[in-house]
Amino acid sequence: MRSAEYARKTAETDVFVRLTLEGEGRAEIDTGVGFLDHMLTLFAAHGRFDLTLACKGDTRVDDHHSVEDVGIALGAALSAALGDKRGVRRYGDIALPMDEALVLCAVDLSGRACLRFAADIPSQKIGAFDTELVQEFFLALTRTAGVTLHLRQLDGENAHHIVEAMFKAFGRALSQAVSIDERAADAVPSTKGTLA
Repeated sequence: MRSAEYARKTAETDVFVRLTLEGEGRAEIDTGVGFLDHMLTLFAAHGRFDLTLACKGDTRVDDHHSVEDVGIALGAALSAALGDKRGVRRYGDIALPMDEALVLCAVDLSGRACLRFAADIPSQKIGAFDTELVQEFFLALTRTAGVTLHLRQLDGENAHHIVEAMFKAFGRALSQAVSIDERAADAVPSTKGTLA
């Protein structure tokens, strides 16, 4: 079982993450940001990851620090759970529909942090949640996980549907990428011999 825990404490947030890659999609999420809790629950369910995540943050200011630090912590836990990435398929991708929304997601466990995010989310808020924080979350995660992530909105009019499609797509594409390739279970999938 590939699993990791990560804790991050700053003057702004206190975050704890436990991530199991070979899970059942169970999630216990309490970030203090309701919409983010919902999105991370979907991510875990669609990726079949077991995820425990708690954050106490300065949400009296706004949600930015909590969302960013949750992304940092989840990325760090993902990196630790993957170890040297021996045996992983490395790549995953999906075009995921959510009603009228359609999102393309592609993941490479490259060891190189890169986010390409192209979306036209039609509202600045989903409930109390600032939609600009979606990109901030994925940027923080890719930096600490050392993954390349492409998220591209291909269609969509409803902000909730667009963002939900992103988190579901990320869960499913990541699940493909981290899965073990039985034909090369002892190999690091790179001609360089490393994905660090």
